[in-house]
Amino acid sequence: MTSAFAQKVGVKLFKQHLKDYEPADPLYETYVDNKGRTKRRRRVIPPGLSKRDAKILKKIQSRAHYLDKGFTICGMRFGWTFLIGLVPFAGDVTDALLNYHLVVKKARQAEIPDWLLRRMLINNAIAISLGLVPLIGDIGMASFKTNSRNAALLEEFLRIRGEEYLKVIAERSQDPAVIKPGAGMSSDADEQTRVTETSGLLKQSKNVQSLISGKDSGIMNE
Repeated sequence: MTSAFAQKVGVKLFKQHLKDYEPADPLYETYVDNKGRTKRRRRVIPPGLSKRDAKILKKIQSRAHYLDKGFTICGMRFGWTFLIGLVPFAGDVTDALLNYHLVVKKARQAEIPDWLLRRMLINNAIAISLGLVPLIGDIGMASFKTNSRNAALLEEFLRIRGEEYLKVIAERSQDPAVIKPGAGMSSDADEQTRVTETSGLLKQSKNVQSLISGKDSGIMNE
């Protein structure tokens, strides 16, 4: 009886430990309604994003969700990455390819800066290293959830870029003398202008890098 109780407590503590260190769901967020009930809803796309960036973010959030958190058994959430990783060696190679092609490569289409790309690749490298350790490494990789972390990094960067774009538009509307042709357009044809005007500062800003890196290292469940 004592042994069974100790085992039950141990499993509960192990689940809680994994839960405390895994990132939030990239596709859904929880909230409390006016009756005090906890519910789930799809994440809201940050304001100020172009159609292209919004589409890329939605796609990555969906892919990361199913790769990392698509299934639940006994309170533990995992995705295709964990299941594929159970296959020795071949599974780890497949996971690495999926993580890169479905998430990181897609994120590059949003013209992210090099330092953010490196941060994502580091997360992938950590996941690969964990996956090389039989069984225990697969559990650690399932908890680390590299795709969810990378989706969160992209969302944070695009949120900041969207805010910067909205600031540019607000400043131009307040000072008609600086309005340029095409200012405020959100069509795909104006995509490069949006990126050029708002990304230069973000690529160089150490504050932005520190903020996003801190978010990556401190991501917790919501």
